[in-house]
Amino acid sequence: MTLRVACQMDPIERIDIRGDSTFAILLEAQKRGHELFYYTPPDLALHGDRLKARGHSLKVKDKVGAHYEVSNPRVEDLSEWDVVLLRQDPPFDMAYITTTHLLERIHPKTLVVNDPAHVRNAPEKIFVLDFLDLMPPTIVTRSLADVQAFRAEMKDIIIKPLYGNGGAAIFRISPDDTNVASLVELFQTVFREPFMVQQFRPEVADGDKRIILVDGEVAGAINRVPQKGETRSNMHVGGTAVATKLTPRDREICARLGPELKKRGLLFTGIDVIGPYLTEINVTSPTGIRQVKAFGGADIAALIWDAIEAKRG
Repeated sequence: MTLRVACQMDPIERIDIRGDSTFAILLEAQKRGHELFYYTPPDLALHGDRLKARGHSLKVKDKVGAHYEVSNPRVEDLSEWDVVLLRQDPPFDMAYITTTHLLERIHPKTLVVNDPAHVRNAPEKIFVLDFLDLMPPTIVTRSLADVQAFRAEMKDIIIKPLYGNGGAAIFRISPDDTNVASLVELFQTVFREPFMVQQFRPEVADGDKRIILVDGEVAGAINRVPQKGETRSNMHVGGTAVATKLTPRDREICARLGPELKKRGLLFTGIDVIGPYLTEINVTSPTGIRQVKAFGGADIAALIWDAIEAKRG
């Protein structure tokens, strides 16, 4: 089966292919003989009832510094393609949300991965709130009084933006820290929306586990260990990937989430687990599949294409 595959992503010249999941998915698509068309979000446009994108034919090579070749610049009607990969990175802002509204017009005739309506309705730190019993104690608020009361109860807390990504603007407020009011004031100034406050979990020192699910089934996992003196474990801010195994608690969490992810058309997702607690469900542009394979785990890019091909078959 040969598919026509369009990929909506950030500029391909900027990606670090050594850890980029989108690049791994594109390599596997090319290996299977699928036709690749590449465009960036600003090049998506609605012409009457036709959703079009201005982009290029794409070839990829797993070679740092020479990882792509584009040709044949043109405008394509995306409704004539088999698959669109929705793979640009957050921020999950109005520009991102608008692309989901536009792509929803062609899905599911053209299979959009992940389903754009459910990407829009399931941002990482909102969707996870459907599973509060699996999470550490959490509130979502803009109120200093709420944060102070929560801190009085929990002692050690984390404050983070509701629509952040990559570990940006995540702060730990320890019991003896005197900056909570100033930090809340800063968040109130910078962000229009509420922010998330959680109990700090010391288990993060042993790592923040990324578990990848494909069509609701566990495909692999990697542990991300923070640098010494750092709370955040994201690889964007210096976290180190190490091999890991799933615990019974991890599998319990995945069993709860899997059917809901599959029902929503969230074919490729990454969930984050610290100790026994679920902290995020990543549906916009999950990462980690190259790291899983590097440590001897499954070829998740192949599993993703197996699932896509089954849906297109």
